[in-house]
Amino acid sequence: MRFNKNLTKNLNLTALVGGNIRRNNQNSIYASTNGGLVIPGLYAISNSVSQPLAPVETQSSIGVNGIFGSASLGLDNTYYLDATIRRDQSSTLPIGNDTYYYPSISGSFIFSNLLKWNWLTFGKFRLNYAEVGNDAPFGSLYDTYTNNGWYGSNLMYSVNTTENNPNLKPEKTKSSEAGLEMAFLNKRIGFDGDVYLTNTVDQIMPVAVSPATGYSYKYVNSGEVRNQGIELNVYGTPVKTKDFSWNVNLNWSINANKVVSLYEGVSNLQLGSFQGGVTIDAQVGKPYGLLEGTDFVYKNGQKVVGSDGYYEITSTTNNVIGNSNPKWRGGITNSFTYKNWTASFLVDVQAGGSVFSLDQYYGQSDGIYPMTVGNNDLGNPMRNTLANGGGIILPGVYENGQPNTTRITANDYTAFGYPYRPNSAFVYDASYVKLREAEISYNFESQKLEELGIHALSLGVVGSNLWIIYKNLPYADPEAGLGAGNMQGWQSGVMPTTRNFGFNLKVQF
Repeated sequence: MRFNKNLTKNLNLTALVGGNIRRNNQNSIYASTNGGLVIPGLYAISNSVSQPLAPVETQSSIGVNGIFGSASLGLDNTYYLDATIRRDQSSTLPIGNDTYYYPSISGSFIFSNLLKWNWLTFGKFRLNYAEVGNDAPFGSLYDTYTNNGWYGSNLMYSVNTTENNPNLKPEKTKSSEAGLEMAFLNKRIGFDGDVYLTNTVDQIMPVAVSPATGYSYKYVNSGEVRNQGIELNVYGTPVKTKDFSWNVNLNWSINANKVVSLYEGVSNLQLGSFQGGVTIDAQVGKPYGLLEGTDFVYKNGQKVVGSDGYYEITSTTNNVIGNSNPKWRGGITNSFTYKNWTASFLVDVQAGGSVFSLDQYYGQSDGIYPMTVGNNDLGNPMRNTLANGGGIILPGVYENGQPNTTRITANDYTAFGYPYRPNSAFVYDASYVKLREAEISYNFESQKLEELGIHALSLGVVGSNLWIIYKNLPYADPEAGLGAGNMQGWQSGVMPTTRNFGFNLKVQF
């Protein structure tokens, strides 16, 4: 239901009230043969060599009922106040804690309406506050048994490794933002910037517990994570004539996050554990998404080498060896128009961040990368035997601080790969500069199209992921690999990045 009315000559009220009902139902049955097929090419469960395994059946149902409302006040087309409220009730939360709210309030002030400055085209200041709720994953309240199949004539069941929690509360994210938008010289140049602070509390996640409890993890409302940052967009038209124009749009953002607190008595939460011994963690007082693993041993900032000529490695695996969060991100779009032709390209930039490469972890030890071949400091092939002048001397110092002089063999590549180097040796800077997208199009004359009943017609060619201009990670795209949710900064078996090309046809009648 909508409401729109001028309360006074200069005061307008717009309001909205509504609701929605959402139901998600999922059913699946997974069945397979046991021991392969009796008759090749006949794909049927009954064509199993041995007795078919018991099918795996799953069923989940999630229901969310919501009501919402909003109101907006505008005074003299200059002062605005907006407020919204939403109430959701979810079936994945326990009764009594199954309701959560989304309140928000925002105000804006278009101060350019009060200033008679010819060079100022538009100016607006805004201030916002909002809260967002979230429910739990399906099946995280009560413990259930898992069917482990038959053992002889006995059907076996076991409890899950993660203990569910019937006392979960909704997650909540609180956000504050202040922004300033200005345009000058009839919008030939302008900017839109804001600063923000976001706190997420009562996050629903599994945390590690003592195996003595019978479980490895337990679902809890865990801690608080804070994000704060700056976002800035600057645009302009450096050149504008009758037939030609050049538009530039520059965006830049920086975000700093911090784990403020975790579950009571927990100072570190392991988000993921991967091949190679690397983990992704959240530590109290540090950024969310740290990479942890083994590291070099250092003395006065230099890597320590043992008496055998190989690097010494920490005995601990919880050393911080990287941070998956970039320092900042940015991009610049240039758009050119000449008569009926339009061309544009976007360059995307990421500065900082860390990524662990399992490809380098194994590949260097197998000798498939260029750093495992070449001449050594004696001018001889490093893969020669020591007797034939081969081998290498690793940069570093002995425990007494003296420079390393012990030569080691390099014909079996162990000097480079994982057997004699820690996890940190395969963590790389994830910075990149990319030509993310380019497009060229032609707009046909509208006068010639009116006879066909067409208002506008354009035809274009577009390409994306066209060129990695700069990167530090060898032989792979820093964005490839794991990149969903909490799992950032680890990659394995990375495939080459795909360039995409396409045609655009836009018709308006």
